[in-house]
Amino acid sequence: MVSIASYNFAGQKALIRVDFNVPLNDQYAITDDTRMRATLATLNKILNDGGSVILMSHLGRPKEGPTEKYSLKHLVSHLSELLGGKKVAFANDCIGQEAIEKAAALQAGELLLLENLRFYKDEEKGNREFAEKLSKLGDVYVNDAFGTAHRAHASTAVIADFFAADKKMFGLLMEGEVKSAEKVMHEAQRPFTAIIGGAKVSDKILIIEHLLQKATDIIIGGGMAYTFWKAQGKQIGNSLCEDDRLEKATEILAKAKALGVHIHLPMDSTIADKFAADAQTTNCESYSIPSGWMGLDIGQKAVADFKEVIMNSKTILWNGPMGVFEMEKFQNGTKSIALAVAEATAKGAFSLVGGGDSVAAVNMFHLADQVSYVSTGGGAMLEYFEGKELPGIAAIKDV
Repeated sequence: MVSIASYNFAGQKALIRVDFNVPLNDQYAITDDTRMRATLATLNKILNDGGSVILMSHLGRPKEGPTEKYSLKHLVSHLSELLGGKKVAFANDCIGQEAIEKAAALQAGELLLLENLRFYKDEEKGNREFAEKLSKLGDVYVNDAFGTAHRAHASTAVIADFFAADKKMFGLLMEGEVKSAEKVMHEAQRPFTAIIGGAKVSDKILIIEHLLQKATDIIIGGGMAYTFWKAQGKQIGNSLCEDDRLEKATEILAKAKALGVHIHLPMDSTIADKFAADAQTTNCESYSIPSGWMGLDIGQKAVADFKEVIMNSKTILWNGPMGVFEMEKFQNGTKSIALAVAEATAKGAFSLVGGGDSVAAVNMFHLADQVSYVSTGGGAMLEYFEGKELPGIAAIKDV
């Protein structure tokens, strides 16, 4: 497999799949440019080599073809700013005559952004003809969109078939994502702790089951913890619970015991009389929550227990918050865990944080630069840790 760092792009047109699926407000202004900034290292490497760049991405979920709201033209001026004022050309289509002409006219050091790939249903269908049309725009294919690596779409997987083995590669962002994920999944130093949070057990069953084969410790927080308590016949009041997953929770606890994996549930919780920022709150054991009350964060004892496990870890994977951290009253658990992960990292542990809410939390508490790696791909990372093969990775690796 070709490494982008050792490839010389001089005189080459690099066709790059990026993930510019960024949130826009009503005035079409970008409210979070994290995904755009994450690709800058790749773009600068190619431009500095004397190559030119053709960018393709999706934005949102347009249902009926071209839609103003989902046009990538809204990103042009901000992308130009991020690149130090460099001019960014725009093609009103991702295939067709205008795209062909503008791509052909590109000179060394120039950039072209194509219109939203999902304006064509062929993109999500993985249509080969559509992928081939895209492939003709560039000399080299670079996939730097880890966020869409789990999709077998035309621009993320199928397109790779139209490039020779030495003309397709991961971008620097994708390379970092893959290396970090593989380090955790295949080269983890033990003790290896997985911190799994969020509202629903159903969203995380596959990742927990797969991690039972890898981790020494699994910390379970967030709303999903109460399903595990109820499965053991405990009182959880009005806390979130998936009654149809009680049997599965029991099965997971039994399997963990048989494999010698320690599952850590929060012994206490911050409970509230309603799901609201102005709720009355108190603290109690997670397994005896009174009727009419619900657990919305892990409590102080749980924080202390979890912190001890984290501080003894050599490898840490964190996916999902410990409570409703968007509300100040219920953010102590998530913040404390974020601080513990940062502290363990400073002591030499390797930590990977992924999943929208966990990433939002480390950003909220300004700790992103104090963990080993923050993943940009929520769904892709989740599927990777569920043990699934990601089409966007396989298309380049399997050459």
